[in-house]
Amino acid sequence: MTAFSKLHAQNHKITELSNVFLYLVQSREMCDTETACDVFFEYTGKVKEHIELVDRELCGKLISYPDQTVKNTADRFLSGSTEIKRIFNRYLKDWCNESSRRLMIRNHDEFLTETEQMFALVLDRIQRETEHLYPLIRKLEEREAA
Repeated sequence: MTAFSKLHAQNHKITELSNVFLYLVQSREMCDTETACDVFFEYTGKVKEHIELVDRELCGKLISYPDQTVKNTADRFLSGSTEIKRIFNRYLKDWCNESSRRLMIRNHDEFLTETEQMFALVLDRIQRETEHLYPLIRKLEEREAA
């Protein structure tokens, strides 16, 4: 299984980038800066990488576990990932040009609201992983080691 230290490092980095970006974009003039865009696109890359890692390394293995409760947990996380990816991709399409690495903000208040909601969704997912998924995997690994 994936080292929890790597997952925790990813979670920490995503949280840090989220906090910095949300702080920067409170001011409309900061939204168009190269620095804000760099933080934003590093954030989006880290989120995508993290979700793929959790889906592949953790949920992908748990889904084939013989216990139905474990399978159900993995399935819920995989379903959640699919929904987050769908919402995240729509958010990216609405607010940025990924090829030129620029934010496309037409309405700052609307951008702030949607960004805060999107980032909260990601942070909620990270919290649920930490509270539910990681302890389950630790428990299963301990059981297998015994």
